[in-house]
Amino acid sequence: MLNEPFMQRALLAALFLGPLCALLGVFVTARRMAFFSDTISHGALTGVALGFWLGMPDPTIPLILFSLLIAGAIVWLRERTELVTDTIMALLLSGSVAVGMIILSLLHRRPGDIQRFLFGDILAVGPQEVWLAAILFAVVGTGLFMNLNDLSLITVQEELAHVCGVQVRRLNLVFVIVLTLTVAVAIRLLGIILVTSLIVIPPATARSLSRNLRQQILLSVAVGMAGALGGTAASWQLSVPCGPMIVVTCIALFIVSLAWRGLRPGIAISP
Repeated sequence: MLNEPFMQRALLAALFLGPLCALLGVFVTARRMAFFSDTISHGALTGVALGFWLGMPDPTIPLILFSLLIAGAIVWLRERTELVTDTIMALLLSGSVAVGMIILSLLHRRPGDIQRFLFGDILAVGPQEVWLAAILFAVVGTGLFMNLNDLSLITVQEELAHVCGVQVRRLNLVFVIVLTLTVAVAIRLLGIILVTSLIVIPPATARSLSRNLRQQILLSVAVGMAGALGGTAASWQLSVPCGPMIVVTCIALFIVSLAWRGLRPGIAISP
């Protein structure tokens, strides 16, 4: 397995993106932003469709740009209108998916690569995508740990963070951009339909076993790494799609965490 170049690239991509998604997922779930990441991933369908419509063999760039556009629209509408955030995200999710489907239907020839973006195909990632994942992992991981205290304070009590002098609006905006870029890049790992699972399941698993936020961060990263690498290896051995296998592996780890929690009652997470 490790002798195959495509498997080496797949495992490296999983090694970088699995822990990164899990790390971001701790703050995403704590701030109830799981639907945000889902909106970004589904909205990326329009970016993929635009890329194919423009004749691009690899629509990664329009995918990322349109994902950032959707994220910006969510922030703008939340600040400028009285609409509830869930309503805004549901509006943009359904609208962007509808536009993407219309564009795909207008293509004279349905691109075969659309399946990779819908359901993920980590076994098909190239060297450039591995480097992109590595750079994103290094930059985002370093940035998160440098601002861990401020981000944790905003997550627990945003008003207190204001009082303490934390630049809440700027940090929230940076977090939204980072989350959007990570979701867009991770789509090649799990696909548009499944990418949110790698952000939600590892922190949910870690929460069952953690006593504080720091433990949850460390355990979530470990679960994200184990789920991504284990699912990739298992998909090779069982000859099944890689994206769904990663999700199933993460779900299995979640079930194990629930069973372990049942044997050790009284665990509660605190900041």
